[in-house]
Amino acid sequence: MLKKCAWETYDEKHLKKLEKLSKEYRDFLDNGKTERECIDTIVNTIEAEGYKELESLMKDGKALQKGDKVYSVWMNKSIAMFRLGSKPLADGINILGAHIDSPRLDIKQNPLFEDGDHAFAYLDTHYYGGVKKYQWVTMPLAIHGVVVKKDGTTVELNIGENEDDPVFFVSDLLVHLAAEQMEKKAAKVIEGEALDLIVGSKPFIIGEDEKETEEAKEKAKNIVKSGVLDILKKTYDIEEDDFLSAELEVVPAGKAREAGFDRSMILAYGQDDRVCAFTSLKAMLDIKESERTVCCILVDKEEIGSVGATGMQSRFFENAVAELMNLTGEYSELNVRRCLAHSCMLSSDVSAGFDPNYRSCFELKNAAWLGGGMVFNKFTGSRGKSGSNDANAEYIAHLRKIMDDKKVVYQTAELGKVDVGGGGTIAYILALYGMNVIDSGVPVLNMHAPWEATSKADIYEAYRGYKAFAENASM
Repeated sequence: MLKKCAWETYDEKHLKKLEKLSKEYRDFLDNGKTERECIDTIVNTIEAEGYKELESLMKDGKALQKGDKVYSVWMNKSIAMFRLGSKPLADGINILGAHIDSPRLDIKQNPLFEDGDHAFAYLDTHYYGGVKKYQWVTMPLAIHGVVVKKDGTTVELNIGENEDDPVFFVSDLLVHLAAEQMEKKAAKVIEGEALDLIVGSKPFIIGEDEKETEEAKEKAKNIVKSGVLDILKKTYDIEEDDFLSAELEVVPAGKAREAGFDRSMILAYGQDDRVCAFTSLKAMLDIKESERTVCCILVDKEEIGSVGATGMQSRFFENAVAELMNLTGEYSELNVRRCLAHSCMLSSDVSAGFDPNYRSCFELKNAAWLGGGMVFNKFTGSRGKSGSNDANAEYIAHLRKIMDDKKVVYQTAELGKVDVGGGGTIAYILALYGMNVIDSGVPVLNMHAPWEATSKADIYEAYRGYKAFAENASM
């Protein structure tokens, strides 16, 4: 039962493939720091590989057949991709599923204000997902997202990633004055309402000939805020009330980086769960042929319970399967049910990597190690497996054979000690259809922090494991 180290299994050929995959992954992270950016990147990639939009095919009424590749995007935040096999869809699908949302700071709908007697202009934020709030202060931050104006015009923002872009930050109290602050519990050191993004400090310059106008007097009341609004108008043609219909996300500024003298790791924002999204997508694209239809579904809102129209709890995926079956001539309500019940899925999500600095939180025999390969979590949840999907022994045995036959390095794990904490994924939602589902993914250090760490070896093994599963998953 000793765990393998994936690095010890590689020859030069594998190492070259590993480094190539790692470079592609870092580019994917840099190009997709939000759900919308991920979807744009994915659609550009898969259309170059011959995927056709399902909605367009539905309008044309074109019948689908073996080998056809189609995709469906929902609200620019979730996507389902299908590669049709030779077997009927009612026999089931091999599904790779992951999420593309990550913890961050969201800008509120009425966010811009000035404080400190003309000292600073701020954007008010609301944190998204499970975060340690104190981790988000004093670092360079970028703003990504869209502003949709009343006339339907969409303004895309990506500010803070280029070297000549400005960046933004949340301030913290200097240590010299922080005696009282340092006595607080970690959850209270930085309050949620204190995560205000500093976006300006220079007063708006009012011309001599304008000073007596009512407009100038109004601007003088919030003179730094007025300066920011002037820049937004001139640079992006955005008015203050356009924030009402904006989706703007604050994320760490900077590119994904190799970590360690040996460059064995990747340090980057959003690896939970874009590391599994990327490896699932890559595996899907590299499949040559399969008897069963293969699907890759990448969804939004997992970090807040998979809710909403773009979360896994919506009917988006089920509807896409129904439309797909309609174009293959198989559609009936009963066949849709059979398809979903007979499907097999890897719910691809990250696991807590063992950290020697915090070993008291882990049970070592059942912990995931960086470099130990892809991880299977039989169950997640918390305490007495609350909120988990608990995969059955027959399915796990089937997956063991698939992985061993392809010499994929894998490990099994739990998310920390039984009573220490816990977490959930999208697995239980797909299991509601009666399909076989298990959580699998990549171990991560610093999970949910602005910068997370993964091992290149685990990323490579996850890709290999997902590909092996997708090509041969039926029981």
